[in-house]
Amino acid sequence: MEKEVYTEYESEKLLRKYLPVAKNQLVQDISEIKLKKYPLALKIMSRQALHKSDIKGVRIVHNKEQLEKNFKDLIKISKKKKLELQGILVQEFKDGHQLLIGIKKDPVFNHVLVFGLGGIFVEVLKDISIRACPISEEDADSMINELKSKEILYGARGKKANIKLLKKVLMKVSKIPLKHKKILELDINPFILTEKKGFVVDARMVVEK
Repeated sequence: MEKEVYTEYESEKLLRKYLPVAKNQLVQDISEIKLKKYPLALKIMSRQALHKSDIKGVRIVHNKEQLEKNFKDLIKISKKKKLELQGILVQEFKDGHQLLIGIKKDPVFNHVLVFGLGGIFVEVLKDISIRACPISEEDADSMINELKSKEILYGARGKKANIKLLKKVLMKVSKIPLKHKKILELDINPFILTEKKGFVVDARMVVEK
């Protein structure tokens, strides 16, 4: 089976139809940047560098000076590694609970929804819940409550997450394969969730050609 892997920018084009995505802009040159509110995230966009952090391809900048220095650094890395560069993605920085929301095409169950804590916790905790797509609100509720780390979302550290919004997001993601049957993998990591809002901050997708 031939597969095609989409970068974050390409994956988020699809996701925008269903979910809020952190404001971003793909640029070739620093002069094109229209997002002015710091902090900003800068990311190398290339199909040859899907794990951007492995090549130090993600930077958080807090002022114009840092922006200029890090933008140049990312261009240098791209040239050094001979990447086919789509551009540098400039994105509003979002802070909150980091969640993993994903789709996997399973040989037995077809598309399944995967949910857990995102960011650095994914590999360490391996704390995830899985359901066949699409899911109901009851399924979404039980997926959240299955997590060993659910108390973090319910405000164990003083930061409550918007559980009502999270359930809606899980249901919406679980319906994406109904329209896009060729998706083999979809990883939203992280989806940033606060007390009020939620945003896709990074994503990658693998589709059947």
